[in-house]
Amino acid sequence: MTVLEELPAAAGRGHRRTELARFLKACRARVSPEDVGLPPGLRRRTPGLRREEVAQLAGVGVTWYTWLEQGRPINASEQVLLAVARALRLDGTEGQHLFRLAGLEPSPLAQPDAPELSPSIQVILDSLAPLPAAVSNTRFDVLSFNRPYRSLFGTERMRPAGGVYFNSLWCMLTAPLCCNPCENPEETLPRMVAVLRSAYGKHVGEPVWEEHVRRLSARSEVFRELWARQEVAPPHTLLRIFRHPALGVMRLNATYLTMPGVPECYIVVYVPQEPQDRALVERLDSLAPGGWMHTCEP
Repeated sequence: MTVLEELPAAAGRGHRRTELARFLKACRARVSPEDVGLPPGLRRRTPGLRREEVAQLAGVGVTWYTWLEQGRPINASEQVLLAVARALRLDGTEGQHLFRLAGLEPSPLAQPDAPELSPSIQVILDSLAPLPAAVSNTRFDVLSFNRPYRSLFGTERMRPAGGVYFNSLWCMLTAPLCCNPCENPEETLPRMVAVLRSAYGKHVGEPVWEEHVRRLSARSEVFRELWARQEVAPPHTLLRIFRHPALGVMRLNATYLTMPGVPECYIVVYVPQEPQDRALVERLDSLAPGGWMHTCEP
């Protein structure tokens, strides 16, 4: 890099450190000692935690944290930034912002595992009827869905607090043939496992992801074989052929829409391929759940 190229790069780093200092101060001011189990103390000149309290909670040196908050050019590792984020009670979006300001890639660990979906997301899903639609994360956990989706997959599951309804990949791999709605698993499963493998690359070593892969491997020989291929793919549109107990076979294109405000989640919409498929889909919204789907529990 030449001197002329280095000047704007250095200016950018300096500006980012200034923003980092402002962000940390603002976050520290929002957290009271009571919020983190500390005594309130006396003679607090400013609201929120003191720098030494943040350093204590994060397990870092007071001098190091002071320099970080002052925007000095110091190195901060992922582990230390995660500790600071926890000490300041940052949510997933704030944690990602902290990482970017510190010059690091946002850590997957700084993101909530089961994000809280805005009520407006359900309104969007409902407005897509009669098209089946759902919100899934990159592990294929189903977080929300509309009535046609419920009728297509035959589910009446309640979503536990902070959890998911079910995992669609797990269902496809473990449901017996009599209770599996997918008619073209030989085409669908390799693509789904490749999408999972691509997302897994961002989460290697994370307990939740490692346990998910372990359970799938222990339960399904098909998954073990596909996982061993080391194939990766983005979530592109994929033809899915479903068999419904009341309506018969329908061909739908699973189309994935990203959700910028919800990291690593997407809306999947099942779009009919032919007019006859559209006619069947339009009847889904008026049907009760099929009641034939396997329980699909790990």
